[in-house]
Amino acid sequence: MLQAVRAVFCARWGRCMSEAARGAPSFMVVGLGNHGMSGTRHSVGMTAINQLARRLNVADQWKVDRRTGADLVTAEHDGVRLILIKPRHFMNINGTSVANAAGRFRLTPENIYLLHDELDKPLGKVTLKLGGSARGHNGVRSCIDHLKSDTMVRLLIGIGRPADKSSVTPYVLGRFTKNEQEMLPPLLEKALDLLLGHIQKRNLVSGTIAKTGTVQNRV
Repeated sequence: MLQAVRAVFCARWGRCMSEAARGAPSFMVVGLGNHGMSGTRHSVGMTAINQLARRLNVADQWKVDRRTGADLVTAEHDGVRLILIKPRHFMNINGTSVANAAGRFRLTPENIYLLHDELDKPLGKVTLKLGGSARGHNGVRSCIDHLKSDTMVRLLIGIGRPADKSSVTPYVLGRFTKNEQEMLPPLLEKALDLLLGHIQKRNLVSGTIAKTGTVQNRV
């Protein structure tokens, strides 16, 4: 009977983890963007996290979480618990959902990854940035303001910058061209490889610290 109830709960909420995962390190991965504007350049962070959910086989388990104001799903990957969220707000107030989720799951800013677009990098270029200022990105600024920290790890996904500076707003709010859409999936796979590799490396380092009390590697 108990197993049947558990199965129903897992199917509905997608929160059942292995015994090992319950005690595993947790990281939150946030796809920044404008809710309801999927497929646009400014919301490429949400496109990336959707692809991550498919990769982790939890794409059919997204649930609206009213406590955080976000779509949320949890997954297990290589001994790490990942909490994936997509804020249900416009970009400039994404930080409210991120801060609510951080409080709910008791995560520090250092264990939060922000996936977002980057105008100053061409399409096809992805970079990890270990904290720092928002550099004009309103979604990142909102997260910094609400978390009162700038130590979140950021995955910057290049979208390029239009030649005409006056057309930046329609450009970022516009959808990718057909050619860009074809380029996007392999680009995002490369970005997710970088993301998951960094998380795994941090997990290995934290495991070494727990066992020896010293840091053997630097991330």
